[in-house]
Amino acid sequence: MVRILLLCGFFLLSACSDQAPTASPATDAPSQADLSDALPESAAATSAAIRRVILAADPWCPHNCLAGALQEGYMVDIAREIFSEAGYEFDYQNFGWARSLQLAREQLIDGVVGALKGDAPDFIFPETALGEARITLYTHPQSQWVYDGIDSLQGKTLLVINGYSYSPELDRYISEYSDDPERIWILSGPAPLARALQLLERERTDVFVEDSAVMSWFLTENSALAAPRNAGLAHKAPAFIAFPPENPDAVELASLLDSGLARLTANGRLAAILATYRLSEPDL
Repeated sequence: MVRILLLCGFFLLSACSDQAPTASPATDAPSQADLSDALPESAAATSAAIRRVILAADPWCPHNCLAGALQEGYMVDIAREIFSEAGYEFDYQNFGWARSLQLAREQLIDGVVGALKGDAPDFIFPETALGEARITLYTHPQSQWVYDGIDSLQGKTLLVINGYSYSPELDRYISEYSDDPERIWILSGPAPLARALQLLERERTDVFVEDSAVMSWFLTENSALAAPRNAGLAHKAPAFIAFPPENPDAVELASLLDSGLARLTANGRLAAILATYRLSEPDL
């Protein structure tokens, strides 16, 4: 998920060792209670008493941010408005991305926020995207390397986030070399961006891949951090709220997002929501 979300308290840098990160879910989990390991109440169990939509993701601001923050992300704001108007109670939570996908498949939540179609090809997606991801390669500020396709990654260690889809080309490369720490390092947990930048700055890895809007938002909110160098755009892809096929209401929920987004576009609410995140409709 080629996946800015967060308020500054969420991005406190954790201490990092000189060992390669692993795909363990505990690798980068922050200590805040907001991002605890507690499971959400089953979406199926709550629906019997009240119509409720539970969405989750790791913070990926400005697309979706820290749950409970003053700004929870434009996708979350849009979804809350649409589902609330349709009579649903709305709940947004944070978990690591891979875990959010698994919780959705287990029907413990209804869907995920900020998904690219490559993240979960079997999920039910609305017809209309809520945003766009611009998957970009970043390096240490003094690096001169430029991304020029997969072959240009030869001899480089690429840092990625567990469970994310970036582009068809990058996803195949990551899958092929995921067991080779000389080529691929994997970060896990709900708050990996600060950790990734720390590793990049210390030159413990060569290249990190992230959405450019997420990177820009994070650096604006954390101006004391050294900005990485943009080494080139790898891919552009639409971003969605998506629902697992196991969810019997998936098609209905996706349809509500489509009709609701059309309504918010027509009445000007979409532009107003995006403006609070320094975005405009052409950016989507």
